[in-house]
Amino acid sequence: MTPSSETTAPASRNKPRFSRWHLFLAPLSLLFLTPLVQMLLTSLTSNSEINRFPPRFIPSALHISGYVRLFSDAPVARWMMNSAIVSGIAICSHLVLCSLGGYAYARLSFRGRTVGFVVLLSTIMIPTQMLMIPTYFMFAKLGLIDTLAAAFVPFLTSAFGIFLMRQFFLSLPKELEEAGRIDGLSTFGVFFRIVLPLAKPALATLAVFTLLNSWNDLLWPLVAINNPKLYTIQLGLLNFQGAHHVDWQELMACNVVATAPLILGFLLAQRQFVQTMSFSGLKG
Repeated sequence: MTPSSETTAPASRNKPRFSRWHLFLAPLSLLFLTPLVQMLLTSLTSNSEINRFPPRFIPSALHISGYVRLFSDAPVARWMMNSAIVSGIAICSHLVLCSLGGYAYARLSFRGRTVGFVVLLSTIMIPTQMLMIPTYFMFAKLGLIDTLAAAFVPFLTSAFGIFLMRQFFLSLPKELEEAGRIDGLSTFGVFFRIVLPLAKPALATLAVFTLLNSWNDLLWPLVAINNPKLYTIQLGLLNFQGAHHVDWQELMACNVVATAPLILGFLLAQRQFVQTMSFSGLKG
C-alpha cells in the first residue's frame, strides 16, 4: 500500500455517508419544523393580520409588540425561573438517583433483584391520572401543596430513568470494573471513578428526557399550585387563553420563550443522545 493510499483511506472513512434514507428524512424533518417556524412567525405577526382570512404563513411585516406586552403584562421571568428551578432540581436528582439505581440493577447481586426490577418497570404502565388523588393527599399531609416543592418532588427519580441507565451499564464491559477492584477500589469507587465517567452519553440523554418531562408538565402543577408567584411557565401560558378572546401574538410569543430552552438543551446533547440509543440496545 502506498503512503498516499494510507493517508486517503482514513479520510474517506471519516466522510459522511449519504444513503437513500437521507432523501426521505430531509423533507420529513422540514415537515416537523413547520409548526415551530409558524409559531415563531405568528409571534412576530400583528393580531389584525393573524385574524384575517385567508391566513398568511409569512407576515407582511414583523412586529415585536407581542414580546413587549408579554414581559410587561405578566411575570414571565419569574415563571421561567420557577421552571428552571424545578427542572434543575429534577435533572440533578435524576442523574444521581437513577444512575445509582441503574448500576445496582445492572451489576450488583442481591435477593429479589429480578422481581424488584419487574415491579419497577410495571409502574411505568400506571396512568399518571390514577396517582394524582393519593399523591395530592400525601403532599397535603406533608405541607407541600401550593409550594414550589410540589412541582419538583414527583420528578426526583423515575422508573424509566433507572431502566435507561441500567441498559447502558449492561453494555459496558465487566473487565473495566474487575480491573478497578484489582486496584483496590470499592464498589462506590468503581462506580464513581470508572463507570460514571463512561456514562456521560447516557447521563446527557437522561438529562434531556428529564428536562422535557419536568419543563412541560402542566396537569400536576395545575392541581398542586394555586399561587401565581409559584407558577411554572406552562401554568403561565394558561393566563393568555381567555374564554372569549385570545391574544394570539402574545400567546405565541410566550410559547417561543417556553420552547427555546428545550430546543437548546436537545441541541447541546443530541450527539450523546444518539450514542445512548445505540449502546442501550446492545443488551436486554
